Amino acid sequence: MPLTPGTYQLLTIQSRQKAGYRLAAPDGSTVWVPSEQAAPGWRPGQEAEVFVFQDREGKWAGTTQKPKIQLNQFGFLEVKSLSPFGAFLDWGIAEKDLLVPHREQPEPMQAGLSYLVYLYLDPASGRLTASGYLQRFLDTGPPDLALGEAVDLFIWEATDLGVNVIVNHRYKGLVYANETFVRVRLGDQRQGYVKAIRPDYKLDIQLHKPGYESVTDAQTQLLHILQAAGGFLPLTDKSPPAEISRRLEMSKKVFKKALGGLYKARKVRLEPDGVYLNQTS
Repeated sequence: MPLTPGTYQLLTIQSRQKAGYRLAAPDGSTVWVPSEQAAPGWRPGQEAEVFVFQDREGKWAGTTQKPKIQLNQFGFLEVKSLSPFGAFLDWGIAEKDLLVPHREQPEPMQAGLSYLVYLYLDPASGRLTASGYLQRFLDTGPPDLALGEAVDLFIWEATDLGVNVIVNHRYKGLVYANETFVRVRLGDQRQGYVKAIRPDYKLDIQLHKPGYESVTDAQTQLLHILQAAGGFLPLTDKSPPAEISRRLEMSKKVFKKALGGLYKARKVRLEPDGVYLNQTS
């Protein structure tokens, strides 16, 4: 099987040299790993898992550094420098920055700012390339997901309806504004849950666990916040939803259910001025 840049590969350590190691791939190609990018204790004949890419000269290189993005994934990366060819991103690999050609920039990128991009293999050059045109890399077919399933999210962009998210590096999803009770920013990575799969295969996503699980999680969260606040929170079931969301990052509905459960368990007491943590909690 040929080497694929932008992925982890299990290779055999072929030889050790002054400046690094030469690793052999099953297809007969070799990968150079500088000493500072190798793991301690490497010896010829051993197998080692490394992240492989092509260096500035197009030769195979490897590293044990963890990249911020891999092939066919999305990532939120900072622009390190600009050049006549495009923008170079910091993707966590010291030996080489990641290029976003001008043709792959929806708007001119600026040094020092971070952007959500997709890493793909350019068929023309055979090199790893990043793109800011995210929509064309998303799967628009039937999603391989189930209702209530936990998914990994990238916060993508705000819309009139809420916040668009990228789901499992593969699908587009939407978190409705009236269900967004946590502070989110472009590029944030969070866990979410599949709320609905629409007939057009688009996904509705929620940030909290569905059903009663969200209430039990909220009870634990509320107890931790009470403890950190010295045992008192100036919130009641009459508090405005916006104030509850700002302080607790949960909806008023979930707050009331969690509060009711903690009260029945005698872990809190409710007073006109707010919630008090019982000393035994």
